[in-house]
Amino acid sequence: MSKTYMINGDAAAFSPRRANDKVVFKGFNLWYGDNHVLKDVNAAIKSNIVTAFMGPSGCGKSTLLRSIDRMNDIIPSCRTTGDVYIDRRNIYDTDEDVYTLRKTVGMVFQKPNPFPMSIYDNIAYGPRLHKTASGDELDKIVEESLRGAALWDEVKDRLRMNAFGLSGGQQQRLCIARALSINPEIILMDEPCSALDPIATMKIEALMRELKERYTVVLVTHNLQQAARVSEMTAFMYLGEIIEFGATRDVFENPRNGLTENYITGRFG
Repeated sequence: MSKTYMINGDAAAFSPRRANDKVVFKGFNLWYGDNHVLKDVNAAIKSNIVTAFMGPSGCGKSTLLRSIDRMNDIIPSCRTTGDVYIDRRNIYDTDEDVYTLRKTVGMVFQKPNPFPMSIYDNIAYGPRLHKTASGDELDKIVEESLRGAALWDEVKDRLRMNAFGLSGGQQQRLCIARALSINPEIILMDEPCSALDPIATMKIEALMRELKERYTVVLVTHNLQQAARVSEMTAFMYLGEIIEFGATRDVFENPRNGLTENYITGRFG
């Protein structure tokens, strides 16, 4: 199978110098022990859009997502080759400050995971940890983050309430607000709606469309309809490889690869 993929109709010469490229994978490989999880990944994720990665379970989607903030580093058996660039900076250089990197990348997980503390303290946690705000400035960040996650009007009178008292959909929006509190440039979302009901899912999807105005959003999803609804670019992954990557409408309506077509039409997955 060819390892050259097409991005916006151009053969991928994955230079970290292309305009509008926020994240660029260039010949990236990742192993857990002897398990080769990501195989020669080349992909360019553009700024201020939603880019969706879809594919069957175990295809490497979440591992690829965690490669952007190097969360895989905490797994002792993990090793990598190749490069990942953010704004032309290779984040896998030996002198890269991972602490600084993770201040620019916010992460939202599959299941809502609020901290066992108040709504206010959940949002304030990141700025306090990074020592970027206190006092009135911290109050402003909490409000702006909750507004950014479309949650402020629902909780503004209950900020000292334990976050576990929120509904599942509210908890997930709280986690998005917590990610926004550190003023990231990129927001990673790993199946953010899989544990939510349809109404909560609709709110999160509407929020994704708003967030892309200010952030680069990278979404991992099993939900093909969700990828079609919210993303501008979509990648289909299979067995650790990017099989197809292009404009979402093209991928869904005119897939170039038979595997992509079979996945979209439900023949496997």
